[in-house]
Amino acid sequence: MTGKLETQNPAGIEKRSFEIITQELGDRHFSLEQEPVIKRVIHTTADFDYADSLYFSPEAVEKGIAAIREGAHIVTDTNMAYSGVSKKTLEGFGGEAHCFMADADVAKEAKERGVTRAVVCMERAALIKAPLIIAVGNAPTALLRLCQLMEEGKIDPRLIIGVPVGFVNVVESKEEVIASKAPCIVARGRKGGSNVAAAICNALLYQASGRVL
Repeated sequence: MTGKLETQNPAGIEKRSFEIITQELGDRHFSLEQEPVIKRVIHTTADFDYADSLYFSPEAVEKGIAAIREGAHIVTDTNMAYSGVSKKTLEGFGGEAHCFMADADVAKEAKERGVTRAVVCMERAALIKAPLIIAVGNAPTALLRLCQLMEEGKIDPRLIIGVPVGFVNVVESKEEVIASKAPCIVARGRKGGSNVAAAICNALLYQASGRVL
């Protein structure tokens, strides 16, 4: 009975979940930096496909952790991802989380210009004077506009988390981010989501603060 009680509290449930993930991954080996990210995404989604589909540019995790420790701001494309980010941990490093999607002026500008709110949100992100981590879990148009802004020299994110989910422009936008050579963590293919974006952010935040899983 004691064992069952241990898995009825949040810490016990999380510990046991990661034990199961480790067991089911078997003899798969990942780098020390990437492993916590992969496992936290699997923990969030119960989808082991991410062990194969998550793409990491060279030293992506290390660059994300360094940015966090320098007070990076995290900009998400959905309020769901924003809500999921451990803001207390981020603020401990002097950083801040942002999501502009629900701002009335963003909606107004997007309607007037005939673009998505995600496009306007990336333009707002470009105005932030701080190291930036961009976490996109829903809108491929956010990634496409982000790539344009980088080409125009208007934004230089320290890390892009590109994990939108869906069918239209999803795969293409992710591959464009990879082709840009910007530091990135990308879920190749159609899968992703705001929960995945938040999970990756938190995996980086926990590593930055010394908590691995």
